[in-house]
This record gives sequence, C-alpha cells and structure tokens, in this order.
Amino acid sequence: MSQFINIDDRKTTRCWWCGDDPLYIRYHDREWGMPVKDDRKLYEKLCLEGFQAGLSWITILRKREAFREAFADFEIDRVAKFNQRDVNRLLQNEGIVRHRGKIEATIHNARCALQMQDESGSLAGFLWQFEPKRTLKFDKLRATTPESTEMSRQL
Repeated sequence: MSQFINIDDRKTTRCWWCGDDPLYIRYHDREWGMPVKDDRKLYEKLCLEGFQAGLSWITILRKREAFREAFADFEIDRVAKFNQRDVNRLLQNEGIVRHRGKIEATIHNARCALQMQDESGSLAGFLWQFEPKRTLKFDKLRATTPESTEMSRQL
C-alpha cells in the first residue's frame, strides 16, 4: 500500500492511516507532524501518547476532550498537584483510559515537567534541544537517532 493517497479534487495528500474519519483527518491535517513548542500542548501530546500505548490513536482522539477535562486541560502546574484522591477519581472516569499506571505516570510526569521548566526554562526548550541537526529524508528515517538516544538517557 502506498504511504500517501490523494483524497480530493484539490489533490490534498494524506497518509493512508487517517482513512475517512473526520476526527482523524482533522488531526492529520492540523497537528500530525507539526512542531509543538508550547509547554502545555507538548505536555498534553506526551500524555496522550502515553495513554495510547497498546491502543489505537483514534481511540485516544475520541476521548481527548474527556482527557482534557479530567486532567485540568493539561495545565502542568495543576496536574502536578493531583493526589491519590484524584487518581481514584480518574479511575472512575469512563471517558478516559482508566489505567492506574498511566494515570499515575501522567501526574508524575507533570512534576518532572515542572522540574524541567525550572532547569531549562521550559519543557519545550529541554526537548527541542535534541532536534536532529540535519533533516532526514522520509525513506531514510530510523526508529532511533543519536539525538533520540541522548534524550531518552537524560529523561
């Protein structure tokens, strides 16, 4: 199967994986592959990626608004203050993925993000320092790079 398909008369090119689901199409066209430099949005993206592990991305997109409501719109300083009572509340929330480990990791990661903000000025600043110095061609992409390995080590 081709990596890309033309979807309409305007010759809009999209990846095959978004299919014809309007939510997936909107995500593909407006967010996927776009750089994120805002700490709150970046934290949200990282958290949702964590919740996605073992599930399909469309499942997470369909629950995204419930996640935003449950996790204080991913405001890092607010999530960092969540406690065991909040974990228990979130485990009862049918609108999100109710996995204790993922919920607790989201709260822990907010605390880590605050620490990164203190040390690096911003979460985005910390993460973007690992941006590869050169652009790789699509057919040359690898699962890991020296930069991604160093970022994982520092995290």
